[in-house]
Amino acid sequence: MVQVHVHVSGWGFNSLQRQFLIADSGIRISDWSRKRPMNWRIRNPQSAIRNGGWIYLVAFLFATATFAEPRRPNILFIMSDDHAYPAVSCYGGGLNQTPNIDRIAKEGVRFDRCYVTNSLCGPSRACILTGKYSHKNGFYDNVRGKFDGSQVTFPKLLQQVGYQTAIVGKWHLVTDPTGFDYWEILPGQGQYYRPDFITAAGRRSMPGYVTEIITDEALDWLEHKRDRQRPFALMVQHKAPHRPWEPSPAKLAAWRDRKFSEPATLFDDYATRGTAAHKADMRISQMALATDVKIRAKSSPAREFLFKRMDDPARAAWEKFIDPRWEEFKAAKAQNADRTRWLYQLYLKDYLACVESVDDSVGKLLKYLDDQGLAKNTIVVYTSDQGFYLGEHGWFDKRFMYEESLRTPLVVRWPGTTRPGTVEDHIVSNVDFAETFLEAAGAGIPPEMQGRSFAPLLKGDVPAVWRKSFYYHFYEDKDADHHVAKHEGVTNGRTKLIHFYTLGEWELYDLEKDPHELVNVYGKPEYVKEQAEMTAELERLRAELQVPEPGK
Repeated sequence: MVQVHVHVSGWGFNSLQRQFLIADSGIRISDWSRKRPMNWRIRNPQSAIRNGGWIYLVAFLFATATFAEPRRPNILFIMSDDHAYPAVSCYGGGLNQTPNIDRIAKEGVRFDRCYVTNSLCGPSRACILTGKYSHKNGFYDNVRGKFDGSQVTFPKLLQQVGYQTAIVGKWHLVTDPTGFDYWEILPGQGQYYRPDFITAAGRRSMPGYVTEIITDEALDWLEHKRDRQRPFALMVQHKAPHRPWEPSPAKLAAWRDRKFSEPATLFDDYATRGTAAHKADMRISQMALATDVKIRAKSSPAREFLFKRMDDPARAAWEKFIDPRWEEFKAAKAQNADRTRWLYQLYLKDYLACVESVDDSVGKLLKYLDDQGLAKNTIVVYTSDQGFYLGEHGWFDKRFMYEESLRTPLVVRWPGTTRPGTVEDHIVSNVDFAETFLEAAGAGIPPEMQGRSFAPLLKGDVPAVWRKSFYYHFYEDKDADHHVAKHEGVTNGRTKLIHFYTLGEWELYDLEKDPHELVNVYGKPEYVKEQAEMTAELERLRAELQVPEPGK
């Protein structure tokens, strides 16, 4: 048997990639450049070659080609963990600069209302893979969640139409990945320094800093492990900037003396809100000194654990730039509001330093696409699994349906499709990602998926019918991490209704008059119309999405 690879372009044809397997039984031609992988067989190849040589083979190649058929795009999906949209500079937060992420927005589309269905790490990832809400994909929370890998996911469907799929980085779904030709994942949350990685071959520890390692492993797969005859879908999923925000040693010096403006709601007193906001354990003032803001003695177990994972240069950098915090904080004797201000400044320094490493990673991946001639046929997506609080309402973390954690950054570049510099304000969601990738790849979208492809929005075509409102549901409860009560809600971007159903409490916000969500107007006579409309819309969406009655 002889195997021949043929690559043809020109004469009005798109670049064609064919594999020929020549044997006594015939010639099999496999085509991976079309929207659907296709196979042909020529019988009696010896006779064909005797009577006309290879011209018959070339003629067949051209006969089976389709003029001007669009090549299926590669997909590069880059996701960070807990990256708040104000910490992406193209969103205008003013906290930091993210030039590489901004480049995607400049050359593509920035989405200003990308909402998540359940603002928590594991549930968000399950939603992205399946195109279904938590109550349909079965992964409700990080406490009891265990992903059912037998269900349909977009990587499996991409494989069926010829894509090679890979994931590198944070997985956080307990079970091993399915639907990927290659996977290399962090166990659980993973570690910032000398992280362990799990592959199909086993577990190994890798020296270095996690964001840089994930980037290098993703580039290694692109360069050495992928099948270049097939389109790829690569998911690069960072741990950063997830708590406890441990920056790379290379970033410590630059952020050491930075100062940040305080958010207007840093000292929110939750005056008009109910039990949930008051009882949540996620205030800046409640941060763990030793791990969250690294105010600790040299004998601290947290410091010892981290330093054991570092090499000598990394330890030296942390000793120089982080260890002085202990004495500086004691000398300041900060109390009450001043203490909160101290912790806020340290939190932002560490968080944004981690973000800078993620932006560096995006730059390296974009450069690889440019250098390898892949950029023009690769969809690049940058997003986060959810939003995050950077001191707004006095908080860190996520979980609540308030804007800072409901809304996540999303920028997408699709050369030849997206108009550079577009800003899109239609409501999209992480439940739409699977459908969008499938449509872009020319694959069918299963009817059980609950999102909708926003490929038309990427093309600048607004569908006649698009969602006007959005349903949210958080399933952990007040006895879990951060003590945020279960709740569901609906928003249309102007008004938001939240139901804390285990508490029997409701909140309603006029987002146009009250963008910081400080004044709960539920039950106010002047909002009786809006309250009735949003209550009806909540019930409509619950029925449409087949959400079980809360509490059952």
